Amino acid sequence: MSYVAPAIKEKFETLSVDLKNVILERDVQLYTIHDLINVLDEIVKEADAED
Repeated sequence: MSYVAPAIKEKFETLSVDLKNVILERDVQLYTIHDLINVLDEIVKEADAED
């Protein structure tokens, strides 16, 4: 089950609903902004690999 720490919840909530859903489906633990950036980077790399 994914977790988003209160410290970054405000930043997380600025993302689109679709992107938040993709992140939460990954069962990640997001404690810092760096954790969030790393997950977003993974998503971008996967999307680039599909193209």
